[in-house]
Amino acid sequence: MELRQLEYFAAVADEGGFGRAAGRLGVVQSAVSQQIRRLERELGVTLFDRSTRHVRLSGAGERLLPEARAVLTAARRTRQLAADLATGAEGVLRLGTVQGPGERTYRLLEELRRTAPRLRVRLRRLPLTERLAAVRSGELDAALVRAATRARGLELLPVWDDPLYAALPAEHPAAGPSGGAGPAAAPLRLEELSGLSLRLAAREHNPPFHDLVTGALRAAGVEQVPGPPFTTLQETLTALADERADAPSWTVFYEVTGLPPVPGVAVRRLAAPTLTTSLAVPPGPPTPPLRQLLRALHGTSGG
Repeated sequence: MELRQLEYFAAVADEGGFGRAAGRLGVVQSAVSQQIRRLERELGVTLFDRSTRHVRLSGAGERLLPEARAVLTAARRTRQLAADLATGAEGVLRLGTVQGPGERTYRLLEELRRTAPRLRVRLRRLPLTERLAAVRSGELDAALVRAATRARGLELLPVWDDPLYAALPAEHPAAGPSGGAGPAAAPLRLEELSGLSLRLAAREHNPPFHDLVTGALRAAGVEQVPGPPFTTLQETLTALADERADAPSWTVFYEVTGLPPVPGVAVRRLAAPTLTTSLAVPPGPPTPPLRQLLRALHGTSGG
């Protein structure tokens, strides 16, 4: 039994004749008649009662037609699923994400939902080294990473740039008018923070980000004055507000969605450096789910 024979069987039943079925199928009538006869021999029953004026389903044909349609429907679903899997439209994308993903990541996920609604996205939030190791081992299809310029055994595809922000005591001259210029004010140059101690997490916690900040300070000719360590953003901002006026410090962070203002602390956007987020992927041709992710990234790159 062939799927083609079942398709011909259903077409003749729908059209009520061999000629009309052949026209719908785009074949000659003799081909339809031949395949129906072969199917009847295979099944051992007569599917149609034939006369010079009518072609009607036999009793056996009426019983078998729903089964034939079910087989054809299952075959179509199988073909569609295979096509979706080949293009990544359906399947699973395992994506490593950064801490505090931010608006761009949410926009990317929304674009994926729009362009590949049957693609299931599994997010994993891991420390940087574990995130990259999971891509190398195949546990993740890709991972978003911030500030990294190289990753052993992986390719880094830059996907977007974001500004960095400085938080400092509101009384400091660099804070701007009224002690709180806000992120929308003119960008702050690193030179304006000279003399303030810097609250920065130890390098082993996030080497790429640490190197980005310290390298930018060196390039600007600003001496890095070590301050108390950065813990969490909220704790660090609270500590900045409580500092004595003779021992002020500052910290640097990337944009965090929904961060509430802290009294006594000013936030200024930095003129430089900017923070590049890249997609870490295995070398070689992308898998179908990864192709869908790359298309979604292209779709959000204009924003």
